[in-house]
Amino acid sequence: MLSAKSLFKEILDNDESFRLFCSIAASGESQGGWENARIAALVPQSERALAPKISRHGADEDKHGRIFNALMKKRGLEPVEVPPATDYTMLLERSGIGLAHEKLKSDQPLTVEDIVTYLAHSRVTEQRASEEMQLLRKYFADHPDIGRAVRMISNDEDNHLAYCHEELLRFATAGHGRMIQRTLRECARAEIRIYRDVSLAVMAGMGRILGWPKAKAAALAAGIHAVYLYERLGGWRRMVSLKMPERRDALGGPATASAEFA
Repeated sequence: MLSAKSLFKEILDNDESFRLFCSIAASGESQGGWENARIAALVPQSERALAPKISRHGADEDKHGRIFNALMKKRGLEPVEVPPATDYTMLLERSGIGLAHEKLKSDQPLTVEDIVTYLAHSRVTEQRASEEMQLLRKYFADHPDIGRAVRMISNDEDNHLAYCHEELLRFATAGHGRMIQRTLRECARAEIRIYRDVSLAVMAGMGRILGWPKAKAAALAAGIHAVYLYERLGGWRRMVSLKMPERRDALGGPATASAEFA
């Protein structure tokens, strides 16, 4: 029977598919770490109190990248080059979602509107990250090799999502509500399309490595398209709602260490 658990297990049990999975994840997390570090450095003076939280967000993303690389090293594997079609972060940036890298590479301070855009983009992408890690946590929290990593990363992603909700609500109270809702909708609609395309590319790569029969590959592709249809018809709305999280000030402290994975 084709299930999420059996699919993930098949990918994790094969060295080549595991290496591709971890390489894609590590690349995306490291890119997110760089982006957050640059945003923290360029925060406008009026929002300097937010800089430590943005730095913490970036430090967490860097840590996740190191964890995925350490999981490969543990199995004697080296990272592989990430196929462009599977580069979720790059494709979002190319679609104009979030802050352009050219802007982040300059030394010009960001505006308050830039920070709102960053938070709205993060609220959408962290929703996706939190859901994916919750799925892995459901099936592999006690896995002897990846269980500790899955639990740590999942907790961090939940913190990131809570932080985005809290800060966006603060900006909404300060008068940025219309911009926030408009940006959230734009990000969500673009993200679901990019997530579909990346998912199809990742599954195609896994299928080649694992030798999936055409019927299995077609069934997985159909499932990805079905998820996209659901999200396009209304599922995207879960990515744009805002509510005060139970975890308050979720990024108010230092990032947790990952030395045990080194």
